[in-house]
Amino acid sequence: MEKSKDFVKNADRLAEITAIILIGFGVTQIILGEIFSKSVALTANGFDCVGDGFVSAVVWLGLRFFRKPADRKFHYGYYKMENLASIGAAGVMLVLAAYIIFRSYNQFIDPVAVQLPLIGMFVALTAAIVALTLGGYKYVRGKKSKMSSVRLDAFNTVKDGTTSGLTVVALILSSFGFYVADAIVGFIIAGIIVSIGFAAIKESSYMLVDACDGYCTLQGTEIKKITEEVKGVKSAQVVRLRRAGPFVQGEIEINVSSDMSVRELDEVRKKIVELSKKKYPDIDRLTVTALPGEKE
Repeated sequence: MEKSKDFVKNADRLAEITAIILIGFGVTQIILGEIFSKSVALTANGFDCVGDGFVSAVVWLGLRFFRKPADRKFHYGYYKMENLASIGAAGVMLVLAAYIIFRSYNQFIDPVAVQLPLIGMFVALTAAIVALTLGGYKYVRGKKSKMSSVRLDAFNTVKDGTTSGLTVVALILSSFGFYVADAIVGFIIAGIIVSIGFAAIKESSYMLVDACDGYCTLQGTEIKKITEEVKGVKSAQVVRLRRAGPFVQGEIEINVSSDMSVRELDEVRKKIVELSKKKYPDIDRLTVTALPGEKE
């Protein structure tokens, strides 16, 4: 768990750096695309960069809340702020996608020649290289964290690099007179944004309502099996799990002998928690409730 919290600090810094870089590239591309180049793809990619930078900023704020300890109001800590950050970030992505679709449609039905394509290609290519490097690094560092907002931030940054690459292709084609490519790439960028946004909202919403997916069900089955192998446990009846940020919290009911002492029960409880956390290090809290059975 300490390793996970150390990772949160690093993810915090990466999200902050990414936000500044992407917003800077985005503003540059919007100004160049709208005022000088008249390229829908470049403008769309600029808005996409700004949106992705804002996503990183929202994730950064979410991670800062995430580190706050439990208090009187939030008894279980601020872990689910991370899920709220994911939903907020995805909502911004969908709004930007709608605007990009609108601009792409206008360019598709009434194509306009793209100006200064070489300058636009240089800016978009630089943005692609930087975003792919940052996104790849964040993905490698965060693939074991199980944090939805961190994964969203990493995939979003990689996606930004990909759309910047597509923008370079659109500008190359436009420079040869194939102006409709500008609109087509705009539609593709919007489609990518929408697909990632809906996936992020779905995953985070499930966590906020304590839904148990396939992996969660597998964890519950394994924990029940582990528990029933502990000496002194007759059976495990109920296992409830829920994900809060990168961690799992749960409850389990066990049947033990009615003449078991408090000391013996405490040893059984500690053993169950120890073995469960060894199997699944992302378990933060596991409450064990004992139900008395027949005397031995």
